[in-house]
Amino acid sequence: MSVAPGQGRRERNKAAKLERIVAAAGELFAEHGVDEVTTQQVADKADIGTGTLFLYARSKGELLLMVQNAHYAQALERGREAARALPDTAGTVEAVMAVVEPVVECNRVQVENGRTYLREMAFGDSTEPHHAQALLIAAQTETAIAEVLTRDGSLGVDTAATLAHVVTAVMFLAMATDAGTTWSVEEIAAHIRSQLVLVLPR
Repeated sequence: MSVAPGQGRRERNKAAKLERIVAAAGELFAEHGVDEVTTQQVADKADIGTGTLFLYARSKGELLLMVQNAHYAQALERGREAARALPDTAGTVEAVMAVVEPVVECNRVQVENGRTYLREMAFGDSTEPHHAQALLIAAQTETAIAEVLTRDGSLGVDTAATLAHVVTAVMFLAMATDAGTTWSVEEIAAHIRSQLVLVLPR
């Protein structure tokens, strides 16, 4: 996280604290899982007071969104690049799965954190900026899938947008379901693919 040129001392201090918070929360969540980490532990590791921590995030859920949003955005970009790299002869399901699979991989790096992230995305405070960013990433996922669906010109924009919404819902539900807690990335991807072959054009 870089400090923009020309920032005053107050802005630099604020950016430095945010960087420490994100690093501390990310390390603790990755090691222990979000449910086993307290906000006090994050504050202690970031070397700030809990009151200061709550100025940046009001709950562990918001902390997780703060940490994970960048990872999800990067995963989505990898998916977009993978879809663009496919030959024109690639089928629709294959192209859509190229977008979906990196997102699934990102979600399963730590299963508990991945499930909590989806729960916070769906039910968190929509006025909170990290939640708004998570919703934006979900919308960008739909857009990326819609772009894939319209690449050969066989589907109209409205139909592609509706199908992209369905695909995204299938993906998020597959990652969030209790039954999927023990599934590997490959098993979740296969589960999603099995549903997409029924709803997407070949």
